[in-house]
Amino acid sequence: MTMETMQIRMNQGLTQRLDTLIKTGIYQNRSEAIRDAVRRLVLKEMIGIAPNKEDSVKQVRNARKQLSEQEFNLDEINKLAD
Repeated sequence: MTMETMQIRMNQGLTQRLDTLIKTGIYQNRSEAIRDAVRRLVLKEMIGIAPNKEDSVKQVRNARKQLSEQEFNLDEINKLAD
């Protein structure tokens, strides 16, 4: 999978909290933690717009699987809400 490089700015408080998650072993590095946060944000948004046609647990599992396997960009994510 090809990854894009992004530059972000965060205040010192958020950076320290992020580093605490890494030190405790929850994440291996900042990139992994930020990718997980973005996945969770996208999943939260997808759940809000997911049609109620099947078992909600199954919908969430399918959405998480799709997010972990596919490459996407912010334009594509924004189109999901349209």
